[in-house]
Amino acid sequence: MTTAPQAAAAPDILSPEFAADPYASYRTMREQFPLIWHEGMQSYIVSRYQDVERAFKDPVFTSDNYDWQIEPVHGRTILSMGGREHSVRRALVAPAFRGKELQEKFLPIIERNAAELIDAFRKDGSADLVAQFATWFPINVIVDMLGLPREDHQRFHGWYTSIIDFLGNLTQDPEVNERGLRTREELAAYMIPVIQERRANPGDDLLSTLVTAEIDGESMSDEDVKAFVSLLLAAGGETTDKAIAGVFRNLLANPEQLAAVRADRGLIPAAFAETLRFTPPVHMIMRQPNQDVTVSGGTIEAGKTVTCLIGAANRDAERYADPDRFDVLREDLTTANAFSAAADHLAFALGRHFCVGALLAKAEIEVGVNQLLDALPDLALAGDIVPEEQGLFTRGPGALHVIFTPA
Repeated sequence: MTTAPQAAAAPDILSPEFAADPYASYRTMREQFPLIWHEGMQSYIVSRYQDVERAFKDPVFTSDNYDWQIEPVHGRTILSMGGREHSVRRALVAPAFRGKELQEKFLPIIERNAAELIDAFRKDGSADLVAQFATWFPINVIVDMLGLPREDHQRFHGWYTSIIDFLGNLTQDPEVNERGLRTREELAAYMIPVIQERRANPGDDLLSTLVTAEIDGESMSDEDVKAFVSLLLAAGGETTDKAIAGVFRNLLANPEQLAAVRADRGLIPAAFAETLRFTPPVHMIMRQPNQDVTVSGGTIEAGKTVTCLIGAANRDAERYADPDRFDVLREDLTTANAFSAAADHLAFALGRHFCVGALLAKAEIEVGVNQLLDALPDLALAGDIVPEEQGLFTRGPGALHVIFTPA
């Protein structure tokens, strides 16, 4: 095993200090410890932009780690697949999340859900944008896109929470693992009969699209569709949940930029892209090389898990000017490419495993931010302190208390 010689003195990503402020630790890692072996996690850690970008794009880095990391709670999904299996499965699901399908079929669902959540608090004069909007918005949208009963929003929100806890359980708390595995069983018991019913009687919803999709004679089994629904809850929910809270946290902390976005709504995609760089919803993604590979700081042996620190790479001074400053007008981040596989940030990964739901997330953010700014034109923080982020694997404000003139 090749171990970075200074690793014993490097920041510990499982420490309370790291949890409180990972960005200071990220800077130390990039500058002094670009390759760390973490004994507790049994993983190498890379933090520089060039190394994380390579881990996402170079085929030597596989997603074989998902066999033990993600399959236990989801089942087998496109994240675990490679080669033709991955390309075919991705082609089966991707059309539902872009272009005409997204704009004509699902945009009205996004708009309706945003309006309903905002209507519940717009007369109050105050709200917690996390608890009352961000954490519910993407899950409600997904349930409605799938054509499932709206009264099950609460149930799916509970499943979503336990899946995210499982995926972020870096310390392997047995109770968290147990809840995640129980969720897989409960979701399967709920979804499989519904999937079978949609095969017999397809409608105009996302679930019907998934069960009837076919390419070159290949389609998805009931288990495949259920696993994708589970993945959609986690990936589609968590990125949008944390991102919309992050956009408002960052804008409220920079009033002049909030004023600019308020005046020019065309800046909302730029505010989202800069939030993905500055405070990404997902801070780390794992990979596993299929041969020895040399990166900054040393060599990673074939088969070892590599923890790629997105949160660190996205603030690499070698890649971005003044990286610890939030700037919606940043010149070294291309908004036009920010939601595609050509993105010059790493929050959605890159290459063949680039987030299939990136354009759905963009649509949700644009609708959510626009509707909140319309309904709450004088939105401001409820106090003088910008709320802190929480989380390790995924990270975002635990609460975002705001005040406004009641509608």
